[in-house]
Order: sequence, then C-alpha cells, then structure tokens
Amino acid sequence: MTDWKRKVLAAIDEQQDELLALCSKLIQFPSENPPGDSREISAFIIDYLHQAGIATSIYPATETMLNLVSTLSATAEDRISKKLIFCGHTDVVPAGDRSRWDFDPFSGAIEDGYLLGRGASDMKAGLAGQIFAMTLLAKLGVPLRGDLALLVVPDEETGGHLGVPWVLERGLVTGTAAVIAEPSGPQNPTIGQKGSCWFEFTVEGTPGHGSLSPIVGDSAIVKAAKGIEALQRLWDIKPDIPEEVKEIIRISQEYVKESEQDGSLAWQVFDHVTVNIGTIQGGTKVNVVADRCTIQVDSRVPFGVDYRDVLDRARSLLLEAGIESEVKGFGFQGNANWTSSEEQIVTDLVSSISEVSSKEAYGVLQWASSDARHFRTHRIPVLQYGPAELSTIHNFNEKAPVWQIIQCAKVYALTALKYLEVEVEAGVNTVKNQA
Repeated sequence: MTDWKRKVLAAIDEQQDELLALCSKLIQFPSENPPGDSREISAFIIDYLHQAGIATSIYPATETMLNLVSTLSATAEDRISKKLIFCGHTDVVPAGDRSRWDFDPFSGAIEDGYLLGRGASDMKAGLAGQIFAMTLLAKLGVPLRGDLALLVVPDEETGGHLGVPWVLERGLVTGTAAVIAEPSGPQNPTIGQKGSCWFEFTVEGTPGHGSLSPIVGDSAIVKAAKGIEALQRLWDIKPDIPEEVKEIIRISQEYVKESEQDGSLAWQVFDHVTVNIGTIQGGTKVNVVADRCTIQVDSRVPFGVDYRDVLDRARSLLLEAGIESEVKGFGFQGNANWTSSEEQIVTDLVSSISEVSSKEAYGVLQWASSDARHFRTHRIPVLQYGPAELSTIHNFNEKAPVWQIIQCAKVYALTALKYLEVEVEAGVNTVKNQA
C-alpha cells in the first residue's frame, strides 16, 4: 500500500531548496508587460518540464507572446473523466524606478525568509509551485485517475486578451476545474471577483494664451476636473445583491476587517462601485490653454450591478456636469462572478489548506478582477490560491514569504491528489476517500 499523500508532502519538504531555486530563476527573467515578451521564460519552463518527462505544446498569440499547455495524463487503469488545470501567468508589471527598490527587482534573492523581486507575489512564486508540484507527481509516478494540465500564459497584467481567453476560445485546453496561482491569503483562497468597467472620455476645449486664462480660452482640463468630481458619485450606485452571494460577501467583509488588508476601511468596497482616476492626459504646453483632455477610469463593479449600467451612469453624471463626451469602454469589461463554495474543487483545495497548515481555511471574494472570469465563462469552476506579501503586489520591494511558497506547493499537490484521485490498490481506497 502506497500512502501517496504522505509520500508527496514529504518529498516537497525534502526538495524545498529546488522549489525555491525555481522561484528565483523565474524572477530572474525580466518578463515585464508592457512591452510583453515571454520567449525566454517560456523556453526555460518548457525545458524544466521536459526534464521531468512532460511535453509542452506551444501556442503563440503573437511572435513574442507564447501560451504553453502541458499535460500529465492519467496512468491509472480505472480512469475518470476529470481534468484539473493549473494556471499561471509569466508576465509581471514593470519594475518602475529602480532607485526606489531596496534590492535588484530581478535578482530572485532569498533573504530573511522572503523571496525578493518583481513577480515574487504576483505571481511567479505561485506559478513555480504549480510547475514543481506537477513535475514531482510525474517523477514519483503517482497513478492519477484524471489528467492534470498546466496552462502558462504570457498576458494577464495588461488585460489578458492574449492569454487565458485566447486559449479557451480556441479550445486549446479544456478541463473540469481550475486553480489559478494568483496571490491570496494563506488560509483564504479567492472564489469570486468583482466585475470591471474601465472607460475613458475626452473633453474638448478652446485654446488660448495662458496669460489670458480664464478670460480667453476654455480649458479642457478645468472642464475635465468637474467631470472627475462628478464621477465620484458612481460610489452611490445601490446594488441589488442576489441572495446566493449575500453570505459570501458578509464573510469576505469580516475577513478583511479582521486582517485589516489595505486599511480597515477596505471591507466597504465589496458592495460598492469603486472609482479610480487612473490617467489624465491633456494640454500641449504650460502657457497654452488646454484644448483637449482625456481621462481614463478604472471602476470595479459589485454583485448586483451590471457594468453597462455603470457606463450609462457615468454618461449621465458627465452630462449633469456640463460635459458632452463619448464614454468609451476599454480593457477589463465584465460583471462580478464567483464559484460556489460547494464545488468540489473548492472543497478539495480548502480542505488541503487546513490539512497542510492545521488551521481553519475558507474561501473569500476578491475586490479586484482576474483571469478567473474567463474560466467561469467557459463553465469551468475555478478559484485562486498563491503565496504573497499582499502589501507589496505591484509595489516597490515586492516579496513573498518562503513558508507560504512551500505551503502553497503542498496544497497544489494535495488538491491534485484529491480532485483527480489515485488508482485504487487492492483493498485500499483512493487518496480522496482517505483524506
């Protein structure tokens, strides 16, 4: 009788240095997006998987943006029709001003219990954990009854159009469930996300000599400022929250209050439309009255509000402010979405967290958006779980705790064993039934 659960978890403990080395290596590839070029990091991942006997199919969305699909096929005679997808992205947001980092953002160094560098939390440590878990299952020869796929995408940070949706729409990978290695709390995978409504509008003005303003000319920037102030009232939209998500919203609010993520007031965003004025581009010269100003807005949409209604309300608010302008949606567009906490992949991963950590675990909502929405569009139950120092995501000095990296790798492996099950030996139940 082989106790695969014990054997796999012990192997991760024994080989954790190899796992951390893989994390460091992925960070050393400066896969910033923009500009977006995944060729070098993809070549490394393909070779790493190949050494474990796992082949990879390459699907280029562009010359420089490569989607990778690798599959560890079931080896058990009593196969089942389940297929679990591990998913992660290789692109990271730009490091920005290097002088504001306390360390090289692409060093991948490990110091004082942290993995350091751009992408440590979002999300190369999580991706490394999935890659490591998959190769470990292959090397150990675990007789899985279902298939395990790894989907590595090059485009998530700028909208993701060349990544997960590009692959799913073409049927290049299919599955019955998915786990995305996006950053989360160590005990709290995210099982749902708010919707998104990115939009922009351009205000026209009349140029004139700056020395005569406001007597001469009509500043587009001043008019745009009135529009910006008016758009703050999007927060006041009242959601008609469906009964089935009221409880998970309450749980998520309490979770944030207790953990005080991003300040103790962040719990309020779960049932409100948020408004971030992301960019302002206007004017031609300091001494010229601005003839044009373009504003880009990032709005996140709660359950019970349609993102198209947010666009309509934005148009109304601008008109009330005296601004006649076309409101154009772009980038992230979509409604809030979630995976029920009763789905098997959710219960399997949550129970795996509790088993590995010996602490309570439960799913919560995320106030941002992610690739998870694309899986749900294709009716694939999905949730997110990954190591992170949440305050450093998209920030200078990004890092991730080593202990979380190891815990997540164990959770990925154990979830695969539970969801896909292991071939029944004579007189022995599957890993799933043992757990």
